[in-house]
Amino acid sequence: MNVSPLKIVLAMAVWSLVMALSIGFYLWHWLYNPRTVQIIEPVFIIEKGATLHSVAKRLHEEHLIRWPDVWVVYGRIFHLENIKAGEYRLEMVFSPVELLQRFQKSEHVQHPVTLVEGLRLRDFVSVLHQQENLVNTLGQKTYPELAQVLNIPEMQPEGYFYPDTYQYIRGDADKDILLRAYWRMKSVLSEEWEQRAEGLPYSSPYEALIMASIIEKETGVGYERAEIAGVFVRRLQKKMRLQTDPTVIYGLGDAYDGNLRRVDLKTPTEYNTYTISGLPPTPIANPGREAIHAALHPAAGTALYFVAKGDGSHYFSSTLQEHEAAVQRFQKQRRSDYRSSPALPTAADQTPEAGGEQ
Repeated sequence: MNVSPLKIVLAMAVWSLVMALSIGFYLWHWLYNPRTVQIIEPVFIIEKGATLHSVAKRLHEEHLIRWPDVWVVYGRIFHLENIKAGEYRLEMVFSPVELLQRFQKSEHVQHPVTLVEGLRLRDFVSVLHQQENLVNTLGQKTYPELAQVLNIPEMQPEGYFYPDTYQYIRGDADKDILLRAYWRMKSVLSEEWEQRAEGLPYSSPYEALIMASIIEKETGVGYERAEIAGVFVRRLQKKMRLQTDPTVIYGLGDAYDGNLRRVDLKTPTEYNTYTISGLPPTPIANPGREAIHAALHPAAGTALYFVAKGDGSHYFSSTLQEHEAAVQRFQKQRRSDYRSSPALPTAADQTPEAGGEQ
């Protein structure tokens, strides 16, 4: 049987077209069809400067895509070459096109870091320094140097950073987190100041921030914050010294070894509220919103003293005599963290100012 050359050519053309369509359909199906992939490392990192080709090669080596060249060609045809550097969390089921599109949208892995209430600025810097995915730009800088790096006006910025959990992506700088905390504190302090109670002994929001930092360090019991604030506000109004241990500890700096001694209470520093009148010059920690609110909404009452009961809470007294009795009572069951405010003098320490009276 004779077959004309034309029929042979047509048959070959049809066969080629069918094969091309079959291959095209298969590749299109591969590109768009989600499939289950065994994920060995759930996070895929794209470094800065990586190309579409280099990323495709790595995906192939990690058995995440089957045909890297097809993936690259598709990306170039549809102008998806501008992949973003960063960390990407891989799902067990995805299509190659979904993966390529994800690399365009910067759907980076978010890392949390928590800055806890009551910590100092240097503690915040230390916490951020321990985050392996953050770029360290702060190092071992003094507070004025930190203010310069952050480009903020407060040369002694203690207390100006809002405690919270912040999210960041790999490659962010530690200073970026601090700046977010700084502006958040500015916002919270402004909001709380606008809604403050009347008759408070503060001349500025900054003084309220100082008080809030003391309250934050004095108690971790939420319902007591307003009571603590009430004690300190009344002492200020009566021209009594605050006589609170956390300010003394802050003033000691690195000299504090965990044991607050009687001599420390007598050593004059600008933060020793046993020897100075009024508030210390700066906050002593970074307070949370609850402490700020308490400083601006102190509880009404007559208490001027308080003593730790040993269970985390405090006993409040209105007179020095009542306070001394409470101290003696709770001293019998005192723990290593026992404190009273103010600390009672020993017999050798008795002066007309004992107990905080001026």
